[in-house]
Amino acid sequence: MAGTRRLIVGLGNPTPQYKATRHNVGFAVVEQLCGKEPWRKDGRAQALVADRKLRGRPVLLVKPQTFMNRSGDAVANLARRYACRPESIMVVADDLNLPLGMLRIRASGSAGGHNGMQDIMDALGSEAFARLRIGIGTAYKAGQQSRFVLAPFTADERPVIEEAIVRAAQGVTTYVTEGITQAMNRFNRRVRKVASATPSPPPPPQSTPPRGALE
Repeated sequence: MAGTRRLIVGLGNPTPQYKATRHNVGFAVVEQLCGKEPWRKDGRAQALVADRKLRGRPVLLVKPQTFMNRSGDAVANLARRYACRPESIMVVADDLNLPLGMLRIRASGSAGGHNGMQDIMDALGSEAFARLRIGIGTAYKAGQQSRFVLAPFTADERPVIEEAIVRAAQGVTTYVTEGITQAMNRFNRRVRKVASATPSPPPPPQSTPPRGALE
């Protein structure tokens, strides 16, 4: 329905040390949609939120502040308070099984091994929410997935992921204004390959990531 508010949830980890990492591209997309307008803290939901309109359609942009693996509580809290059914929610997240910069929009589905997505499914008791996944690259060694997602993009990769973030924001807007089918048809396409797909090794972590920060 035209007047129904939708929740657009970007997944990531709070605190500055994670801002530019692969795992935070979900945050980057909702930040792109928010622009320079301020976010407000919602203490009850443990999230940063922003009321916006995308081509006249009301949305609530959401950045859970609970660390990745505990994103579900924030989403479920807001869904209850704003009377949003799962079908009125889109979750934007990284995907290390997709090539760098590829978008994959779906109306529902499994968590695909993403613990943040799984936590939202568990908290809502449903998988019937839309999801937009952004490929963050697949060039990691076996057993190094956690290290990979918490590493920044390389200089060669940055232009590709920045373009993908802009396209993902356009995909969200299409979903809100034209529906999930149009968004899938328009944005589920392959992208050009990055010149060097192998990321440089991330620096040794300064401390153990907080519980819940990983996949």
